[in-house]
Amino acid sequence: MKIKAILSVLFVLMFASAVKIPDANEISEKKDPPFVNVTSAWVDSVFNSMTLEQKIGQLFVVAVYPQRDNFSDIDNLIKKYHIGGVIYFKGSPTKVVTLTNHFQAISEIPLMTSIDGEWGVGMRLDSVIDFPPQMMLGAISDNRLIYQMGEQIAKQCKILGININYAPVIDINNNPANPVIGMRSFGEDKINVAQKGYLYAQALQDNGILAVAKHFPGHGDTDKDSHKTLPIITASQERIDSLELFPFKQLIYEGIGGVMAAHLYIPALEKKKNLPSTLSKNIVTGLLQEKLGFKGLIFTDALGMKGVADYAEPGKVEVLALEAGNDILLMSSNVPLAVENIKKAIKSGKIKEEDLNRRVKLILTAKYWMGLNEYKHIDTKDITKKLNNEDAILLNRKLIENALTLVKNDNNLLPFKNLQSIKIASVSIGDGKKTVFQDYLKRYTKVDAFAIDKNASQQDFDKLIEKLSDYDYVIVGMHKPNMWNSKTFGFTQLSIDFVDKLALQKSIVLDIFGSPYAVNRFKYTDYMRAIIVSYEDTEESQELSAQLIFGGIPALGRLPVSLNKFKLGEGVFTSQIRLKYTIPAELNINEKYLKNIDSIVYTAIAAKAFPGCQIMAIKDGKVFFQKSYGYHTYKMKQPVEWDDVYDLASITKIMATVPSLMKLYEQGKLDVFKTIGYYLPELDTTNKANLKIIDILTHQARLKPWIPFYKRALNRDGSWNRNILSSHYSKKFNIKVADNCFITSDFENEVYKEIYDSPLLNRKRYRYSDLGFYLFKKLIEKETGESLDTFVTENFYSILGMNNTCYKPLEHGIPRRKIPPTEYDYKFRKKLVQGYVHDYGAAVLGGVGGHAGLFANANDLAKISQMYLNNGTYAGYRFFDAKTVKFFTKKPFGNSRRALGFDSTDGHGEGPACGYASSVSFGHTGFTGGIVWIDPKYNFIYIFLSNRVYPSAENRQLIDMNIREKIQREFYMSFLYYAK
Repeated sequence: MKIKAILSVLFVLMFASAVKIPDANEISEKKDPPFVNVTSAWVDSVFNSMTLEQKIGQLFVVAVYPQRDNFSDIDNLIKKYHIGGVIYFKGSPTKVVTLTNHFQAISEIPLMTSIDGEWGVGMRLDSVIDFPPQMMLGAISDNRLIYQMGEQIAKQCKILGININYAPVIDINNNPANPVIGMRSFGEDKINVAQKGYLYAQALQDNGILAVAKHFPGHGDTDKDSHKTLPIITASQERIDSLELFPFKQLIYEGIGGVMAAHLYIPALEKKKNLPSTLSKNIVTGLLQEKLGFKGLIFTDALGMKGVADYAEPGKVEVLALEAGNDILLMSSNVPLAVENIKKAIKSGKIKEEDLNRRVKLILTAKYWMGLNEYKHIDTKDITKKLNNEDAILLNRKLIENALTLVKNDNNLLPFKNLQSIKIASVSIGDGKKTVFQDYLKRYTKVDAFAIDKNASQQDFDKLIEKLSDYDYVIVGMHKPNMWNSKTFGFTQLSIDFVDKLALQKSIVLDIFGSPYAVNRFKYTDYMRAIIVSYEDTEESQELSAQLIFGGIPALGRLPVSLNKFKLGEGVFTSQIRLKYTIPAELNINEKYLKNIDSIVYTAIAAKAFPGCQIMAIKDGKVFFQKSYGYHTYKMKQPVEWDDVYDLASITKIMATVPSLMKLYEQGKLDVFKTIGYYLPELDTTNKANLKIIDILTHQARLKPWIPFYKRALNRDGSWNRNILSSHYSKKFNIKVADNCFITSDFENEVYKEIYDSPLLNRKRYRYSDLGFYLFKKLIEKETGESLDTFVTENFYSILGMNNTCYKPLEHGIPRRKIPPTEYDYKFRKKLVQGYVHDYGAAVLGGVGGHAGLFANANDLAKISQMYLNNGTYAGYRFFDAKTVKFFTKKPFGNSRRALGFDSTDGHGEGPACGYASSVSFGHTGFTGGIVWIDPKYNFIYIFLSNRVYPSAENRQLIDMNIREKIQREFYMSFLYYAK
């Protein structure tokens, strides 16, 4: 009893904060199963009215396969043989509920309905979330999550009208060759198995669902499948008592309601050769009931399994199971024959009638505890939605996030840092298709994706190695595994050899989306830079594992089993350093407001405010909304995708020019209180010389709003001036403005001359102008000695992983098909503009402007926006001092809402943001139809990008309909006014 008390104290210390567990004094006494001591007039009344046949029938639980069409055989077993319950297998939730309603209606005595749902009802039913397998749960350190999972599974069962879950598996998987337990076990550490098994079972029973611990006395140390043969466990009685039985002792001590007997031959516990443990009185009665004191329901494992069926034929095996001490006969192959044989055994005295009566009363008492005395018809409306509720989905993600295990991490390689200096590829080994894993890797930086079928030829694998020769790091994802130990775990030898060979040539990160034991198949793990075990090949695991690699989430898991080169419990912990991609529920976001966004966007697209858009929302460093809508054009041929890049127009100011100026400011190369003429001496003879930098940044320097420079390149009739524009490239016409459209290189001088010569407005007041940002471009290039596009890429984008952010995207290598077109430019270029800057002024400067010219997607803009929100840091890299960020984003003048280059709001509705945006928020809009807005008060970022100027810039529907503001408002409402 001493070890039990110690374990109980450990439970209290580790989990009492989140799970209702009594203190050490309260659990000094052994608990009985929750229904054992219940007294009920209903139980007595039903029992006293039962015939012998009805009593015998209560011992049977039969299998139901809901995908079938005809259930007359089950109806017959219920009506004629009075079976006690059913176990559901493959089918739909709605069909399960429909069948339960039907079966209960025709049964004189309420049926126990059950499911083998070790990782939730989704293990057996379609359209339902799957929680992780138990070995994956074994990697989790925070055991409170296991209890929460048990609660959710209990709720799933309640929704379906299910009373029993054959879980948890508390076998200790200490044999890597185990073909049937493996991933179904919490692992090989007996305390970890006991703790997690206890919390899972307790959560089920706290919520009215009978838990059944299995497979007694322990199926972990086998290398045979009891479905196919009779496994033999050769361990000594002492070893079995100290190891295999340890979790069963703990759960029995804590009041587990059900235990399932395994089909095993254990010579140390049963001398009769090849007698399955299910049929062993020494094991079921002598050990489980008498020695361990179990008082609950004992279930056989399925009686059709070869491990027991080869010993005795149907009809006889059931009698032997009852003689051994079992209470429930699970999945008998021949109920009618078994009933007759049990009758005979009772008549002959082989089975005592008082033992039958005791079993039946226990079953009825359990049914009463389950509430079956007051069974109510179950509504099938929205049942799938109820099962897949947001709490369950969020919990599933938390379980995965806490389980992913970084087994090896040489020199703290992960999460990847210094993105600007490394070239990364990813390889998916599976079915030859690109994966969700690869898609999420690309959200953090440029990662070239390759995919190969695991059954590919040696030649194909060799060719792939050649293609990977130029990369600094290769991330290898092993997909399409076999969950069970098939010796290969679903991975071919050629694919294993490929990874081993690659490890000798390149720095690789190996990510196994399957059993941790698969790591043992690789020879050269010593040469691998990092190894991750992701346990399962689901979309959620792939998405979150990619985030772990780049620091979107921390690594928290520990190995639940020992491997050839890695110890039990091994796991490297890391920290979150970059944006996390999650679901709204994690932030307590009310999704009803997010659904309103769909309506707003689709209404806008129908009104032709824009053909498509990207929307992103981030709170507390977590991306909770990232969605693309519509198409590139109204022809609806190219859907908008998350990695498409839009022309940002004036958002360029705060994403290129302003951070460059902030950099110069910190380097002491820029004083915003000095004049622009101080930095650009060529302005000395102009009226711009004495304009202060701070006034230009806040748009109160009296500059004209804009100048139509392009007109200088046209004749009076609007046609091209052939001395300035040409449809062919040459030394003279060497600045590309659009497809088959080139302008002379000296036209830039004309642009700046016109700016220099332009008159100033009469008085100093806020008047938005692009002209100052033309001058800032010159200032930045003069002070840095680099072109603006090179400077911002080197100092910001490449470090942040903003690899889809650039000027001149076509030259940058972004395919035209990934760039939504802007305007059909009738005035200047005489064609549809796609892949070239829409703004005329930036176009004639060769596509690089201080005021416009930048292309990006919302995903990239989120990174630099988060850097601003973090007061100058991101991914462990400090771009700016916090004081610099606050200085530039703060409004310096009381009569203007403008910060230094950033737009803001005055708190009274003035500005481009909705009324809920705080007075300290800042950002910018873009003429082409975008907005980036950052709100420090709420730790919130909102990004909207569109090509509203397609096909004409005259289209003001986006503005007139207040689409951007309406969407932003819904986001604020979703977290400010949460009402579930």
